[in-house]
Amino acid sequence: MRTIDKLLNEYGESHQNGTNKTIHWICIPLIMFSLVGVLWSIPFPKNILNGWITIGSVVIMLSMLYYIRLSIPLFVGFLGIGGLLIVGNYFLFEYINHDYLKMFEISFIIFFLAWVGQFYGHKIEGKKPSFLKDLQFLLIGPAWLLHFIYKKIGINY
Repeated sequence: MRTIDKLLNEYGESHQNGTNKTIHWICIPLIMFSLVGVLWSIPFPKNILNGWITIGSVVIMLSMLYYIRLSIPLFVGFLGIGGLLIVGNYFLFEYINHDYLKMFEISFIIFFLAWVGQFYGHKIEGKKPSFLKDLQFLLIGPAWLLHFIYKKIGINY
């Protein structure tokens, strides 16, 4: 069995309950978006690609190294998702007039509430979150969601 299959199966073991799965479909994207926003709120030189390069976008680029090791098709999907996260945060930052503190506040509130949701889902499930066993599962959660989308549309991950 390939490494990605083992990781997705292991992650899936603590995500069997339908309510917990639904919560993850909502909260994982919110956590991803808000984490980029929290990192975006750390001031970074604006003259680099007109403000598109931030600590948040650098972290996304670094996470791509992890995904490319696991699966080229998932990596390609995450290029698009990473792009959406960067664009979404860029426009949020523009909307709040480049206010770093407000960016942090908005992003942190979303991040915190989404994690409350995740832990509530695991309380319903009756199993601990996978990342408590192995931190790499913080990156497997998004891949777990994407692999369901790939299966649905017939893309081999």
